[in-house]
Amino acid sequence: MPEPIVRVAGLTKVYRVHEREEGLGATFRSVLKRRFRDVPAVTEVTFTIEPGEVVGFLGPNGAGKTTTLKMLAGLLYPTGGEARVVGHVPWRREGAFLRQMTLLMGNRSQLVWDIPAADSFRVLQEIYGLADERYRATLAELTELLELGPLMHKPVRNLSLGERMKVEFAAGLIHSPRVAFLDEPTLGLDVSMQARIRRFVAELNRRAGTTILLTSHYMDDILALCKRVLVIHHGRLLYDGALGELAQRMAPYKVIRVVLRDGAASAFLDELGTVVERDEARITLRVPRELAGERTARIVRELEGGLADISVEDPPIEEVIDRVFAGERMPDSAVPA
Repeated sequence: MPEPIVRVAGLTKVYRVHEREEGLGATFRSVLKRRFRDVPAVTEVTFTIEPGEVVGFLGPNGAGKTTTLKMLAGLLYPTGGEARVVGHVPWRREGAFLRQMTLLMGNRSQLVWDIPAADSFRVLQEIYGLADERYRATLAELTELLELGPLMHKPVRNLSLGERMKVEFAAGLIHSPRVAFLDEPTLGLDVSMQARIRRFVAELNRRAGTTILLTSHYMDDILALCKRVLVIHHGRLLYDGALGELAQRMAPYKVIRVVLRDGAASAFLDELGTVVERDEARITLRVPRELAGERTARIVRELEGGLADISVEDPPIEEVIDRVFAGERMPDSAVPA
């Protein structure tokens, strides 16, 4: 079995922040005696990623996602713990490591605004020492996948946000990295462009086998691309597992949807769980997971001919994630030992 392409063990980052009170006097006092406090950003995070995986990295703002990606890309030095990416310690910033990874951030640009993207690509060719044949082949493939033809010779400042994001992707992938860290790659894009970027990321993984760790606030990105997710909150890893099992492992309830025939009595449904939606003949109940089977059987039995349809589902992934971020206690089994 191949070695994990990303291995993280107990990774921790603590920032030391200068503090002072308001007012002119506090300003003078802070010159003589500075006060600091430690702010943990990432705390003992542990996980591995196998070659070719596409993994979603979920968490609210300030959860520690970007800090983790920056440590894995070698931009930040950790306070504690270990990490290896493509066999290298990231913060050593060795050339062999940099040639095999990329970090793309949706709100950051690496292209020169006043020149065409094609010229920036040539600069990157020299930086990475790419042979002409390899460079042309990779650029041709990226141009096809991202439909870059009309954009290559326009100054970057004249491109729309979506067009600029496409050429940013090409710039970050021109050296054919084995692993790509994508931080909010569809941030601010319209629905159509988000879908195009998602298709590109999926095709990149399929064609080149690129390993991808993706953060996004758009659940559509995660649902379309990731079979596995990591959930981080307040710097701690809360869940590491299959996306399809997230609701099963982390939500203590199921959703029962009932459609009634005309005139059917439904008052007793209020006794079976929490009514979260009632729209004429359509009623949605939230019931404890362990009681879902019993409650469903009772609904079928008591309604008899008054029942048009019934379904039992896990809650939507977005709702589960929202509960996690709201600070509700999750099962101890959520993160594998």
